[in-house]
Amino acid sequence: MGILTAGVASGGTATAKEAAASPTDGWTQTSFTYSMHKPWNLDLSERYRYDSGSKTHTMWVNSTDEPLEEGSGTDPRTEMRWKQEYTSGRHMWDADVYVPSGTNGADIMQILRVKHPSGTPATDIMFRASSENGGTLRRYTDTVIKSGIYNTWWNLKVAHDAGTGKIQVYADDKLVLTVDDRGPATRHFKNGVYHHGNGRAEARFRNIRYWVK
Repeated sequence: MGILTAGVASGGTATAKEAAASPTDGWTQTSFTYSMHKPWNLDLSERYRYDSGSKTHTMWVNSTDEPLEEGSGTDPRTEMRWKQEYTSGRHMWDADVYVPSGTNGADIMQILRVKHPSGTPATDIMFRASSENGGTLRRYTDTVIKSGIYNTWWNLKVAHDAGTGKIQVYADDKLVLTVDDRGPATRHFKNGVYHHGNGRAEARFRNIRYWVK
């Protein structure tokens, strides 16, 4: 299990103008805990690395890898599974993201519905990296969140208001998408690589933050 603990702070403290422009304005940063998901037959070190100097989490998986659980029909993954589950309130996932070229068909972040009515989807939203236009991140396989994501650091924020059922997505602090969630459920965040494509998939994360409101 991992624990990321940050000094509690409120977003946007430099100037009134900057604070008003920040997606974290009025939010409070808090700590979070997580466990690691990986192919069942591999050691974590074979698919995950943490660099303490840059505080970078690197996760990778091959399309030929085993799933999370032996005998499962799901695709291979290496992911941070956040342990903070919620049914109400406002919650924001925030991190700098780096996707190396060649990663194609991997979901790098999702809001997972762990307890939800039968027959409803298991996720509220997922973000999939593909190879078009120098690397493109989409909501599932449709709406483009950002292009040109390969081999560069950029920031992704995903804010969920469980009360109103709205999800807002920010790329480099610019609001790029607002969508409805899938209805009442118990949820948590995940990030890493959940691979539906071929070959090797990798994603790196740093400055991972959890905000509540």
